[in-house]
Amino acid sequence: MTTCDVAIIGAGPYGLSAAAHLRSVKGLDVRVFGEPMSFWERNMPVGMFLRSNWSASQICDPTGSLTLEAFQAATGTQMTFPVPLEQFIQYGLWYQRQAAPDLDHRKVVRIESGANAFRLALEDGEIVQSRRVVIAGGINSFAWRPPLFRQSPVHLVSHTSEHRDLRIFNGKSVVVVGSGQSALESAALLHEAGAEVEVIGRSQIIHWLQGAISRTLHHRLGKAVRHVLYAPTDVGPAGISQLMARPDLLAHVPRGVRDKLSRRCIRPAGARWLVGRLQDVPITLGRTIVSIAIVGDRVKVALDDGSERIADHVLLGTGYRIDVSKYGFLAPELAQAIQRIDGYPCLRKGLETSVPGLHIVGAPAAWSFGPLMRFVSGAGYASRSLVESIA
Repeated sequence: MTTCDVAIIGAGPYGLSAAAHLRSVKGLDVRVFGEPMSFWERNMPVGMFLRSNWSASQICDPTGSLTLEAFQAATGTQMTFPVPLEQFIQYGLWYQRQAAPDLDHRKVVRIESGANAFRLALEDGEIVQSRRVVIAGGINSFAWRPPLFRQSPVHLVSHTSEHRDLRIFNGKSVVVVGSGQSALESAALLHEAGAEVEVIGRSQIIHWLQGAISRTLHHRLGKAVRHVLYAPTDVGPAGISQLMARPDLLAHVPRGVRDKLSRRCIRPAGARWLVGRLQDVPITLGRTIVSIAIVGDRVKVALDDGSERIADHVLLGTGYRIDVSKYGFLAPELAQAIQRIDGYPCLRKGLETSVPGLHIVGAPAAWSFGPLMRFVSGAGYASRSLVESIA
């Protein structure tokens, strides 16, 4: 059995940023477990681009030296904007080699709490004891499959997170459900891969980020005003963005107002650069799928207006719903001990749960610290908070 001060579970942007920051604390023994950038590499489609702006696509580190610019200089990579998924993955892997070169790739299969330490069981049977645990487990466990589709066979109905290469649908007809970035970009990629695609969404309109009016206004007002209206973290519309970038300040806003502002920041929306790529893709809005049936080797869906669609596949761009009890590595009694609201852990300073010494970063922290925690740009705040609390 081995021991450490802090064990970090997960090696995506949040886990790697936490490792870089905590390892800057002298005398703190930190171990990191997981496959680096695994969700980005296995559960996001080839050809995808990051929706966030350049500054918000950086993985924060304590010295500001592991930037996208530093990655380009060190590797000779010429990155474009919007940032392609494949280049961001390579950036993350480069960051890992600098910040956590001794990353332990083994999977943590179970975490239990003890009297003075947490007990981590690894996939090969080794046991690690740690005084504190930081869970940076990502969102893959929370892929939302609406009840109507849960009994459908996966070869006919699947979630966007279940596909790495959408080119397998070449020559097929696909109904994409949803009106957010995931659904819209998947539809564009499917269309470009030779599939016959239709998007069906409940929303009455598609919210496009940075519309023409907004861009013209920004151009006229100049960079200085734009920087006042928008924080570099790139979460939320003008004005609200600055508040979302400061979770400590956001905490003083009444819960009802805070929730309303947060919903405004994370409502389904698509990047403006998708408009041209979707001009030949039918998009049906304001409609809900009310039933689904298997017809031979195809699937038939009925909409609330009485119309029907028959397709080779239904792809769910229905996002993610947080419920930390779905982290399979948490012992049931430990998961039960975490105070939650609608699946979100109630976190205090240092992103610490109601279980002392157990911290959760990333999207599950959004109820306590705002929508910034759902994006890569939130890793900086989370990591600095961990250092302040743990060190």
